[in-house]
Amino acid sequence: MTAPLQIAIDGPAASGKTTVARKLAGRLHILYLDTGAMYRALAYEALHTRTDADNESALVRLCRDRAVHVTLDAAAPLGFRVYAGTHELKEADLQSNEVTAIVSTIARHAGVREAMVDEQRRIAREGPVVMAGRDIGTVVLPDADLKIFLTASAETRARRRNAQNIATGLTDDYEAVLADVRRRDHLDSTRAVSPLRAAHDAVVVDTGDMTEAEVIAHLHTLVHRHSGVRR
Repeated sequence: MTAPLQIAIDGPAASGKTTVARKLAGRLHILYLDTGAMYRALAYEALHTRTDADNESALVRLCRDRAVHVTLDAAAPLGFRVYAGTHELKEADLQSNEVTAIVSTIARHAGVREAMVDEQRRIAREGPVVMAGRDIGTVVLPDADLKIFLTASAETRARRRNAQNIATGLTDDYEAVLADVRRRDHLDSTRAVSPLRAAHDAVVVDTGDMTEAEVIAHLHTLVHRHSGVRR
């Protein structure tokens, strides 16, 4: 039996991987999964249960008591729904500033990542998927048909994120966004478990001088070249 198509997209904070992965999956007519949403769900639960983001054992217990899981639903805005226990979390919950401030810290814990990876691999076994995150090509789907690592300078990524914030009605504060991007880069690249890095066989794509449409078109071409898929 042929394994489902797996496309892994990794990259640092604000590299555009979430938007790009979602739109690429749409062009390919397959599932998109942002694994970061799962870590954000646990961060949200940690905040609302007053669980210390540095307390790994407490977070693992929280994972057990209010297990973060994903159900596939083509009718949902993201193509899937994220739950903590029986409670569905909305995108606004997952993207709050409070969640963003602690999610990298929570994701550094080995026990937390082990629980999340099990769920992510289960989803990938169910059907073709474009999966985006920080360690998809290196840990979650090491045998993916195509591994992509999106990157751009911290300044470029901060400008993009700040523009998104302004568009959604948040304050224009480029310097604060840049500081947060650099902080998250440091946390993600220096964590002991599954540090952020490109897989040895990943295609590295610097999006600094590319529009979103150009990035998606380029990745679509890479899918054809590496997997033979024609969609």
